[in-house]
Amino acid sequence: MAASSSEYSRVTPELEALAQICRANNQINKDDYARFEVKRGLRDLDGTGVRAGLTEISEIVSFKNEDGQKVPCEGELYYRGYPVEELAGGFIKDSRFGFEETAYLLMFGQLPTKAQLRDFNAQLAFYRSLPTNFVRDVILKAPSQDMMNTLARCVLTMASYDEHTDDTSLANVIRQCIDLIAIFPLISVYAYQAYNHYKNGCSLYIHAPRPELSTAENILSLLRPDEKYTPLEAHILDLCLVLHAEHGGGNNSTFTTHVVTSSGTDTYSCMAAALASLKGPRHGGANIKVVQMLDDMQFSLPDWSDEDAIRDYLAGCLEGERFDHSGLIYGMGHAVYSISDPRAKLLKSFVGQLAEEKGMQKEFKLYSAVERLAPQVIAEKRKIYKGVSANVDFYSGFVYRMLGLPVELYTPIFAVARVAGWSAHRMEELINMGKIIRPAYIAVQPHRDYKSLAERG
Repeated sequence: MAASSSEYSRVTPELEALAQICRANNQINKDDYARFEVKRGLRDLDGTGVRAGLTEISEIVSFKNEDGQKVPCEGELYYRGYPVEELAGGFIKDSRFGFEETAYLLMFGQLPTKAQLRDFNAQLAFYRSLPTNFVRDVILKAPSQDMMNTLARCVLTMASYDEHTDDTSLANVIRQCIDLIAIFPLISVYAYQAYNHYKNGCSLYIHAPRPELSTAENILSLLRPDEKYTPLEAHILDLCLVLHAEHGGGNNSTFTTHVVTSSGTDTYSCMAAALASLKGPRHGGANIKVVQMLDDMQFSLPDWSDEDAIRDYLAGCLEGERFDHSGLIYGMGHAVYSISDPRAKLLKSFVGQLAEEKGMQKEFKLYSAVERLAPQVIAEKRKIYKGVSANVDFYSGFVYRMLGLPVELYTPIFAVARVAGWSAHRMEELINMGKIIRPAYIAVQPHRDYKSLAERG
């Protein structure tokens, strides 16, 4: 008889015993990392990433060289050599949507002409549909509370509908990448609708995408029962997509894209691997923690304008006494940026407008106070190697909350944006591919004498 779902998912005492054996036999002496000069996590002691490749797709600047010294500076982010602020300023000034233009720039290395952008949008609209019965047979029949797992499963399933899955010629990979950029929003929203219906008992809405709408507009239209949204809502979601579309080759999911591509595998496997990486709470789930932390703060503090109380709460977070007892203030600090995250600065400039439209000015003031006070509290409580500032996750979760996006979609929306960057890096790796990426590890396990099964007792 087949095991039930609850039986299948149960961690038994036997498994706990195996976990103890596994833990006991896999503890590596931390001092060995220094002794063998191993860059743990591919990082230097100051947290700087070990250089493992070259890219022309984007650049992150967090310090300047002055008289031979590395001096922290205001963070800068460039897409194909263009400052992200200027790119965003261009489409914001014209009141048009920028994600599709950004995806074109990242993938093909140049800003599109009007005709090229029109053709690219037409291709996205053409591919913005799923195979016949895919929603019914793949998404609705196996709803999951984890949209990222559903997204990865659907991406791998799409390989079954592609007659040229394993063709890694550049033109074919471009076709596959455009297809995935187009359908990621559909899969993500439909996966949530299935979960919300079958697990939460809510009405099921499966709207068809509209070819004349942008990616951001389609997300809001697909998600909402009445398919309605305001221009400000669509434009600020579009800005979020642009700011999350790419962030250098060194972040975990993009590096995964390079590693997996170097093996010569297909696009669907590559993107599924990147999704699995982004799903991790240390990478793609940070904005969820920010929202949950601020919710807890709002519940705990009777007066949201009391800065002494805010300081005490933040200090309690650092001391492991508040929120999730992790010792972290979520949304503060970044692996690269120190003085500022340019994405956070750009996003914040529009958050106030949305907060006013939604009547959430009080919440916005609290976020602003935390952004200002948290670095001071961290500097007082912790020994740090570089400055600490708000990162893009600090405000993106708040934006999604104001847009009414369910928390289950926060990380999938990240993936909807980042698949453009992953596509660009996959093509860059294919064009410049040399040997398979294969870092070295040093074995520290002593050699042992084999014992027969009878001798082991």
